[in-house]
Amino acid sequence: MCGIVGAVAQRDVAEILLMGLQRLEYRGYDSAGLAVADGEQLHRLRRLGKVEELASALEHQPVSGGTGIAHTRWATHGAPSEANAHPHVSHERFAIVHNGIIENHQALRERLEQSGYTFSSETDTEVIVHLIHQHVQGGESLFVAVRQVVPLLEGAYGMVVLDKTCPDELIVARSGSPLVVGKGVGEHFIASDQLALLPVTRQFLFLEEGDVARVTRREVNIVDSDGHEVVREWSESDVVHDAGELAGFRHFMQKEIFEQPKAIMDTIAGRVDQQSVHLNSLGEEALAVLRQVEFVQIVACGTSYHAGLVARYWLEGLAGIRCNVEIASEYRYRRSVASKNGLLITISQSGETADTLAALRLAKEQGFLSTLTICNVPGSSLVRESDIALMTRAGAEIGVASTKAFTTQLAALLTLVGELAGDASIKTRIAEGLSGLSDACQKVLALDEPIKALASEFADKEHSLFLGRGEQYPIAMEGALKLKEISYIHAEAYAAGELKHGPLALIDEDMPIIVVAPNNDLLEKLKSNVEEVKARGGILYVFSDADNHFTASDTMRVIDLPHVEDIIAPIVYTLPLQLLSYHVALIKGTDVDKPRNLAKSVTVE
Repeated sequence: MCGIVGAVAQRDVAEILLMGLQRLEYRGYDSAGLAVADGEQLHRLRRLGKVEELASALEHQPVSGGTGIAHTRWATHGAPSEANAHPHVSHERFAIVHNGIIENHQALRERLEQSGYTFSSETDTEVIVHLIHQHVQGGESLFVAVRQVVPLLEGAYGMVVLDKTCPDELIVARSGSPLVVGKGVGEHFIASDQLALLPVTRQFLFLEEGDVARVTRREVNIVDSDGHEVVREWSESDVVHDAGELAGFRHFMQKEIFEQPKAIMDTIAGRVDQQSVHLNSLGEEALAVLRQVEFVQIVACGTSYHAGLVARYWLEGLAGIRCNVEIASEYRYRRSVASKNGLLITISQSGETADTLAALRLAKEQGFLSTLTICNVPGSSLVRESDIALMTRAGAEIGVASTKAFTTQLAALLTLVGELAGDASIKTRIAEGLSGLSDACQKVLALDEPIKALASEFADKEHSLFLGRGEQYPIAMEGALKLKEISYIHAEAYAAGELKHGPLALIDEDMPIIVVAPNNDLLEKLKSNVEEVKARGGILYVFSDADNHFTASDTMRVIDLPHVEDIIAPIVYTLPLQLLSYHVALIKGTDVDKPRNLAKSVTVE
């Protein structure tokens, strides 16, 4: 969940490290730091708060050196503080930055304290650097010492280690937390995300699970989890990082909401025409596998889980394929059974979500026919480790609260449903719906001002309830998640038919009720639920198909949306909920792009 940057070069690297951290700020963090070796000394700077605080410190205390590491921390062990910020050091010689969680850190800490080591932080990371010092003191090289320490660690880690006495190398180790190596001319770079390094290189090497690498200016020597020397392939990145361009928008979340029509068009390009859906780009081997699928198991987290819930309605209702959807952190820790000809689908914006990645690895042992990932990041762990990858084409999403990543996941999932559907008429329905989706989204975005006006009524609210039926229930869940993420208003979602089984007890004039109401077979049932709320004095905010003819009143605000086909309605009805959450957050004065306590890429349990 944190950001790592490292460099081994013939030039001063402090500015490169700082720039890399700035490009990773969207991931969420609470402190930042760097360490640079100049051949004689180890210079370390750490600051609580934003990277700009570290940049200011660097202006007043400039450091120089050709080898360095840097980090933005999202607190796990120990509160946000300068003492707990990375890099952590041992005996003013070794420095480390680390993503992940070491689960047996307490036992290791106690053992080290008995050996005379003292700790200056509450973190699990400091345990690692002291263990490395201990092994080097025993006569091992830094590379060997890291390889000896790795088996002692239980949990997840992506780490980079620096020894001031060997200033021309960095040692890197990866297990459960991604790391990538970038190649320059007579220099190498390391990061937890290739986006951090795009200004200095387009050549990348992705470390695999269990790899330990020695990185110098000219070489990258890798040993795999079995202790064998291996060679990993270099690849050219075509990723475009637009983190520095707000393009006239106030926040990245706002920009990304309005980018959705284009992102959706990009995602379906080459996969949909007016008559059918065709995923030929996956290759004939993958298509042959998809033709055998009789059951789909979807695992995901957060927003991606909500996309999976919508996909279940599509898979069963349109393609006639049985589907189960589960939160990845639950799936990986229960005993499950793979069905005959089952397809395991993982969904993740980053492709590095720890629980989802662990679920994929578990599924590979359970006898699934194949594994497929829906992902936005080429080269990510989920993409590399899945048998089939169906890429969304959302572009870089900077706001922590996902918007265009979610709707492009839904668009990609709908193309997959079209590929799996055996009925040509279903394929045509899906193709026609997707072909008009971008225009429908543009029309909804044109309602920004009336939705903004509604938001003012939420400023003093502490709780809210979102309602939907059928495939709109997961959209209500996503709407509730967006509101709580960025405005800090408690929000939850219910299937509207469940109101009478408890939630009606909450209804009063201080509990806004947000309803998504497309014109579908469940409309009359939903109208009955709306009447249940009105009868109890609730204040309703209804996002409705204009053909539904809801009548606004003192207790019911109505936003009429354009009529759309049932197939694409879940995607279209997502957008007004995003806009509502965004404008409520503006009124509340929260940090829209970087909400408190959250991170963009969740690479720890």
